[in-house]
Amino acid sequence: MVEMDSGLDTRRIVHPTEQIVTGRLIRLMDGYTREVRIGQPVLVAVLAAAAIASLPALLLRSLFSFGGGGARRRWKQLKQGPEYLVTPVRLRNTAGQLCEVELHGHLPQSALHPADQVQLTLRPQRDPELPPRIERIVNLTTGQLLTPRTATLWSHLGPPLLLQAFLGGLLLAGVVACSALT
Repeated sequence: MVEMDSGLDTRRIVHPTEQIVTGRLIRLMDGYTREVRIGQPVLVAVLAAAAIASLPALLLRSLFSFGGGGARRRWKQLKQGPEYLVTPVRLRNTAGQLCEVELHGHLPQSALHPADQVQLTLRPQRDPELPPRIERIVNLTTGQLLTPRTATLWSHLGPPLLLQAFLGGLLLAGVVACSALT
């Protein structure tokens, strides 16, 4: 009798503890989204610095009656972190164990196929109940090196807000330096 390797027998699934696991890809499960947590102190600091940088622009706008600025995201929108895709991945390691790991972010559709031989670099997650997440994939079948990318706090805030916060920090540092010299 031939054993079917469907990857659905949850009694034998293990979470690997090694940092590098080599095996054969069995199945990419259906993905779901998870939210990146946004630390409130970091968000307050960035928004305060950005507000300092916007003060001269507000003054000019009120003096010369310029049109309003672009659409701004509200506190609630910024506080709610970005979502990223989590895809559970099942593979059979070289010891024959069925393992589950998580792929965070996106990869090209054609990057991984069931039965591909892969080498995964893993990192444990904060929650010990969750399987380790994939940091890097070497698809030994195709020779591709793959690195999944997820949204971060900085990509969520965006370059315009971060630039404005940087300018606000410079403006504040200049004011402090001038007041210290006088």
